[in-house]
Amino acid sequence: MDTKLDMFDDNISASSQLEGDMSIPGARKNTTQIGAPDFNTLDEPIKETFLRDVRAVGVKFYHVLYPKEKSSLLRDWDLWGPLVLCTFLATVLQGSSGEVNDGGPEFAQVFVIVWIGAAIVTLNSKLLGGNISFFQSVCVLGYCLTPVAIALIVCRVILLSTQTKLTFFLRLLTTMLGFIWATYASFIFLGESQPPNRKPLAVYPIFLFFFVISWLVISHN
Repeated sequence: MDTKLDMFDDNISASSQLEGDMSIPGARKNTTQIGAPDFNTLDEPIKETFLRDVRAVGVKFYHVLYPKEKSSLLRDWDLWGPLVLCTFLATVLQGSSGEVNDGGPEFAQVFVIVWIGAAIVTLNSKLLGGNISFFQSVCVLGYCLTPVAIALIVCRVILLSTQTKLTFFLRLLTTMLGFIWATYASFIFLGESQPPNRKPLAVYPIFLFFFVISWLVISHN
């Protein structure tokens, strides 16, 4: 009987030692540091969540226009910016139904060209041994459409004036600058993810992707 009581006491002491806080591995814990950020979006107003996401998208646009910091688009990827740019390009470039010989692409055609083209470029990058995820590559390609979208805006403004050889040259120059800048920014973000001996094979589809979209911009009148 004494032996059983001793075993029962040992079980009680062992169970008391197992008492503690139950936590999930890898979960964020509140810090005691003054001014430490709290990323629990369930407790913050919707306005703050929306503004923070808008600021994050704006920062990515800035990094595309000034491609020096390489980790932002790859680390904190999202598809909001590419969706906005793709919708903008498809809306502006779509043909007018009121003109028979307009010749412009339809909204769905531009949408498919952008997303399917980005998916094909990303798949090619993965097959060549790229070390970034599928959605990271699509995010970079989508955000790098920013210079092309700016070129489209400038071309639309030029089209408001009387069309001459000079205005066409300005449109061509603007579109070429947007194309070159978009291709350069994409290479800055995606170049290091490819093996050194396969970088030309990865750059060529990116070049072709932005060339097709830039051709839609310059051919739209």
